[in-house]
Parts: sequence; C-alpha cells; structure tokens
Amino acid sequence: MNILFVYPEYPDTFWSFKHVLRFVSKKAAFPPLGLLTIASMLPEAWNKRLVDTNVSKLKEEDIEWADMIFISAMIVQKDSAQEIISRCKSHGKTVVAGGPVFTTQHEKFSGVDHFILNEAEVTLSEFLKDLEEGNPKQMYASTIRPHVTKTPVPSWNLINIKDYATMAVQYSRGCPFNCEFCDIIIMNGRIPRTKTPQQLMAELQALYNSGWRGSVFIVDDNFIGNKMNVKQMLPHLIEWQKMHNYPFKLLTEASTNLADDDELMKMMSRANFFKVFLGIESPNTDSLRECGKLQNVRRDLAETIRIIQHNGMQVMGGFIVGFDSDTESIFETQIRFIQQVGVVSAMVGLLTALPHTQLWQRLKAEGRLLSEATGDIDGRINFIPKMEKKALVEGYKRILSTIYSHKFYYQRIDRFIKQYRPTVRSRISKDEVIAFMRSIWKIGILSKARFLYWKLLIKTLFTKIKALPMAVELAIFGIHYERFSQKISAS
Repeated sequence: MNILFVYPEYPDTFWSFKHVLRFVSKKAAFPPLGLLTIASMLPEAWNKRLVDTNVSKLKEEDIEWADMIFISAMIVQKDSAQEIISRCKSHGKTVVAGGPVFTTQHEKFSGVDHFILNEAEVTLSEFLKDLEEGNPKQMYASTIRPHVTKTPVPSWNLINIKDYATMAVQYSRGCPFNCEFCDIIIMNGRIPRTKTPQQLMAELQALYNSGWRGSVFIVDDNFIGNKMNVKQMLPHLIEWQKMHNYPFKLLTEASTNLADDDELMKMMSRANFFKVFLGIESPNTDSLRECGKLQNVRRDLAETIRIIQHNGMQVMGGFIVGFDSDTESIFETQIRFIQQVGVVSAMVGLLTALPHTQLWQRLKAEGRLLSEATGDIDGRINFIPKMEKKALVEGYKRILSTIYSHKFYYQRIDRFIKQYRPTVRSRISKDEVIAFMRSIWKIGILSKARFLYWKLLIKTLFTKIKALPMAVELAIFGIHYERFSQKISAS
C-alpha cells in the first residue's frame, strides 16, 4: 500500500513568519507534526511519502503513486485542504481526512472518502481494522480521551528537517481551564493527559539523531496543565539537555499561573525554555469574566509577565478585542497595556466564534452568528458584536498599525530587554550568523527602522550582551509583524 500524506498550505498568518523565513534560509516555520505521528501509527510495511505544500508543490507523480491519500489541516488551511482533496479525487484516489478542521467542520468538505475524527489513537485503529476486513466506513468519531502514553515517535524521516525553522513535539493534551471562546476543550478535553518522561526523551533523542539542533516547540494546549507530571518530567529533560550539551532551545504555551510557581519557572529555565506563549486576552477584567478567563482576573497581569521574563523566558501574548464588555476605550487600553508590559510578539485578534465552542453556542442561540470562522486574525468578524461593527474593526486595525509601527515596536523590545534575564544555553548557529548579516543589510541599511535597529543593538551590546541574539531575532521578526499588520489594515 502506497500512502501519500499531504499537508495544506498556510496563508500569510501572524505565526507563518513568511516574510522572514528567508533570513534563516528556511521554507516553513513548523513541520506537520500530526501527519508525521499518524505515519508512525500505520503499518510499517506500507510505503509512505509526505508532501508539505508549504515547502514544495504537490506533483502529479506523487498523486499517481499513491493508493490512498491522508490529509490533515487546521481551520486556517481549509481552502487549501479542499483544493487538494478535489485535485486528488480528480485522479480517482481514496482520500482520508482528519485533524482539527475536519473534526469540527467535516460537513463543509466534499470528496473525502473516510473521515478519521477526534483522536487518532482511538479512531484510526478502528479504520485500519475495517480497512483490513474490506469494509471501511465513511466516518470514525469518538468521545474517548485516550492515554497518550502509547503515542509513537513521529516519522521524522519523511521530511527534510532543514526546510523548517523550528521542530515540534507534543508532551500533553488538554487544558484545565474553561475559556468560552476556546476550542481546546472540544478537541482534547479539560483533563490534561501527559506522555511519560521516557516517551518525551525518546522523541527528543529521535530529533537529535536526525541531526536537528535549535528551537523545538512543545505544542501542548497548556504545558503546565498538569503541574505535578510536568515537575516529575522536567528533571529528566534537564538531565537530557545537559548530557547532550543543550542542543535544543524550547518554547511552549502555558497559562498565566506559571508566574505563581517559582520552582516550576526555575526548572523550565534550567531545561532551556526561552519562550512561552500566554493567553492574556485583555486588561479589561469585565471582559475576562465574560469569557470565563478567571485565571487572569485575580492577578496583576503586568507583574505576571515581568516575573516570567525575569526568569529567562520571553512572553509572547495573545490579546482579543470584541467582547461584549468592551467599549471603544478598549483599543487605547490594549495599546497602553501591551507597551507597558513589553510583550514584543503580541498577537491581537478580533474575537471569533470557533465552531461548537461555548461562545459559538451562545451566539447561535442569540441569533448573532454571521459566518464561519477563518481561523486567522484577519480583521474579519463572524458574529454581530455589541459594539458597532465598523468601530470595532477600525479600532482593531488601529491597534495593529500602532503596536507594529517602528517606534512602538522598538520601544517594546527595549522594555522587554530591561526585564529579561537570559538563561538559555545554546551555541550561535551558522543560520543565526547568516540571519544577523542579512539583518544588517535589510534593516540596518535599507529599512526606515535602521536608526532604531542600531540603537537597540548597541545598547544591548553594552548593557546586556547575552540578550543580543534575542534582540536581533526580534528586530527581524518586526519585518513580518509590520507587513502582516499592513495587510490587515489594508483589508
């Protein structure tokens, strides 16, 4: 059996970094971890290929070679996914689809022969059994939340790791919180399930053996959702990193209560974590209460961010406008807050009703849903807001154009560097040296931000030299953020 895995194309999103990948000679930001893991769940005797359309084109000969085509996608990839499905069906191929967008919106797709929904540890095995018996069904779904202790190591041999800026692994699934707008609890539930320390070390060792050195994204819904298990795992990770001379710089997603646990932050720093994404959402406590983000209500968010950055981890933040509790003052409030706390990578989005979330259910009951979610922070709103829609969209665009203007962006880098105590252990790679040299030309000479760029580098060199690689990286990322915000403002 010849199996072709196809990963759809991402549009230009906040996290795609399409405008700056060339600085490090990469083709995509992250690999298709889900498909690589599914590949390891299929019979070993089957022949397997993977085409990531963010890296290379899907060729006719690849489609002709395949007996069956597996495709996975997130909501933001749905247009590309349908195009690929239609193309494969035009060749008479059997198409198998799974992953987030199909789990929540399978009825929106045509041409799929078999849907493998929810978590593959349950539904894929059922499909394979029926396939072997010659009677596969069109749809496989399950509400079971399987243990992830049997999830295999991804098939890294199916990709060229040099095409990617950052590798990815998964340690846990699920999040204990209950935010109204979030679809995590639909996908993975509220009880975090973790892999064993030995599993995670095996996955990291496989990446290491493949030749990867550099950033690794632990793509958990909430890395610290099960603090007890994380604290039992981290000593193994610390020892593994030490034994291998710290080959990986780690980043992940967590909740703001990370700042409450000094021991946990220190362990993460020792394990070589250097970035963490937090869902901050809003400085407006009424909006936080409205959306069920109670873990953010009872704390000083500015101090939370300062504490984490003081422990060696750059905070990347998610922010939202468009809650029912928001007034038109929220735009300036968000700008002031983002500048004050020094969150350089601030992903600001309009509130979106994702399919089947509590927010989606509420707005549907209120007759306020307008359209499907795009899965991207693209300046579109898919429900009737309490605030006048034009004011909301224009205010949102004003936030982006302001915080990603050269002046405001470099002000945030400066504030972040003051708070930041770098602890990451890593060697400067050849790619990073090349990126720095390219930044000198592209930003230091050609850009209108050149004076701010040189001021940042010189100041960091003399006041906090260990933060210089981070300062250069953020200056480069600024190109992407600026172009992304310009695209949104023009839409």
